[in-house]
Amino acid sequence: MVRISGVWALGLFLAGGLAACSPVGVVVGAGATAGVGAAQERGFRTAVSDTEIQTNVNAKWATESLSMFNQLGTMVHEGRVLVTGRVDQDATRSRALELAAQVQGVTQVIDEIQVGPSGRTVDYGRDLWIIGQLRSKLTFDGNVQAVNYAIDSVGGTVYLMGVAQSQAEVDRVIGHARNLSYVRRVVSHVRVKDASTAPAYSSGQPGGAGVGAGNATPSEPAPPAPSNRKDAVTVAPL
Repeated sequence: MVRISGVWALGLFLAGGLAACSPVGVVVGAGATAGVGAAQERGFRTAVSDTEIQTNVNAKWATESLSMFNQLGTMVHEGRVLVTGRVDQDATRSRALELAAQVQGVTQVIDEIQVGPSGRTVDYGRDLWIIGQLRSKLTFDGNVQAVNYAIDSVGGTVYLMGVAQSQAEVDRVIGHARNLSYVRRVVSHVRVKDASTAPAYSSGQPGGAGVGAGNATPSEPAPPAPSNRKDAVTVAPL
């Protein structure tokens, strides 16, 4: 089962429908993401850079293993890569995070990968329904700048990423997610505009550790050690 994250869902939503995530679909989704970049807080150039990072992460996964590519999804915002999905083995999870950290431009890899048996077809269908419903609610909420948010859902856990105008806006978005059917938990990695950001390397996994970017050069400072702090993470169980 090929997963589709909220990043691709946004592009497909703007295009007027849903399509299977294939190499052609990836190209269309990437173009749509860059196309709305000028309207986002992160700006056009950052949106294009994030799209390039996302494409390169997916390419590394596809080269390593098609099952890895099919089972995992990414959301990229300002160089921060949030990895979601479900894999069978912890070794696969670790390798996927390692590959993502090797991509040029990545400043943070956030581990939200679930390890366990693959979900049922009905679970994937519900996740797609959640993404579509939440995207629609944010789009038509005049108090939320929906274009600044990326959404994913795995087994009823909703993941949010992007930049909010205020904490009140984040709370509205989380509230919309929690009120949807089939949603079990909401995990927010949304950054509030002009607020201090989280450590460069962190994880949303309970007790987990983030993965540092592997592209530092001798002229750049060494990346900090992975941290378990979750300053920018809000977990809202139902």
